[in-house]
Amino acid sequence: MPPGLPRWTPTHALQQAAVNLGRAFDGFFRRCRAGGKPGYPRFKSKRDTRQSYRTNWGISVPDARHIKLPKLGLVKARISRPVKGRIVSATIKRVPSGKYFCVLGVEDAPVEEWPEARTPVMGVDAGVKDLATRSDGIKIANPKALAKGERKLAREQRRLSRKQKGSKRREKQKRKVARIHERIANQRKDAIHKATTEAVRESQAIAVEDLNVRGMEKNRRLAKSVADASMSEMARQLEYKCAWHGRRFVKVSRWHPSSKMCSCCGHVLEELPLSVRAWTCPVCGASHDRDLNAAVNIAREGARLLNEADGTAGLAGTGDAKASRTLVEQA
Repeated sequence: MPPGLPRWTPTHALQQAAVNLGRAFDGFFRRCRAGGKPGYPRFKSKRDTRQSYRTNWGISVPDARHIKLPKLGLVKARISRPVKGRIVSATIKRVPSGKYFCVLGVEDAPVEEWPEARTPVMGVDAGVKDLATRSDGIKIANPKALAKGERKLAREQRRLSRKQKGSKRREKQKRKVARIHERIANQRKDAIHKATTEAVRESQAIAVEDLNVRGMEKNRRLAKSVADASMSEMARQLEYKCAWHGRRFVKVSRWHPSSKMCSCCGHVLEELPLSVRAWTCPVCGASHDRDLNAAVNIAREGARLLNEADGTAGLAGTGDAKASRTLVEQA
C-alpha cells in the first residue's frame, strides 16, 4: 500500500482511481486528435471540499438504516429508496456542507410500469415567472429558492469574509454558507424533478424549445432569475427521463416564433416585448396567455418534427398546421 493512505482504504478504490485516470487520459488524447482544447488531467487537491472514491466489491444494504461497505463494515445511513437489482458499485462522496453520500450503481433493476399516457405530444415552455408551462394548461410555479434565501446567504457570506484565513472558525463558517447553498439547490432540484416526472408520465412525447440559456444569462437584468430557473436542467431531465421510460423527446428550434404566433389562426406578430404577458390576435381576435400559447405552438412544432422523422407525409409540410393541431389536441 502506498505511504500516506489510511489503513482502511479498500484496494478496489485504488483500482477505480487508476481506471478514472485512464479514462481522463483517453479523453485528453481524443480531444487532442479532434483539434479542440484538451485540458490536461489534474490531480485533485486534498483541501478540496468535494472528495469521493468508488468501490465495486463487498457492498450490500442489509436493512433500511444501514449500508455495508468494504473495510468500513456497517455504516448508519438514511436510505432514500429501496434498492432493487444487483449492486455493482458504490461511490462515496463528501459535499462542501460536510455531509457524506453513497451513490449505488445497480444492474437488472426492474423498470416501473407506467400507465399509457393520455397526451400524444406535450409542449413544455420553460420560463422565469413560472418554472414551466405545459400545453395542456398546467403551470408549474417557480419556487424562487435563491430569491427567498438570498438575504440569509448574504448575511452568512459577510460573516465568512470577516473570518481569518486558515482559522477553524472560518472553516466552520464555510460549512454554514455551504449548507445554505445546498438547501437552495435542493429546493430547486426537488421542484424540477417533480415537474419533469409528472410531464413524462402523462405524455407519449415531449417537445421543448432549444433555448440559448448562456446567452440569456448575459442580460444583466435577467441573469440571476434565469440562473435560478434552471432552464437547461429541466430540458436535461426531460430528455433522460423520456429515454428511461420509452417516451419520445424533441427540441424545437429557438427561432420558431412560439410566443408571437397565434395558436388559433397561425398569425405571427412582428414584435412581442417580454413585458407583455397576454395579448389578443389582431386577425381572429383570440386572447392568449403568452406562456400557454408558446407551449401549444411548441407541441405542434414538435409533433411536426416527430412525424417528419417518421416519414409521415401528412405532417411533413410546414404549412399543414391543421393536421399538427389535430395530433396535439386528441387526448
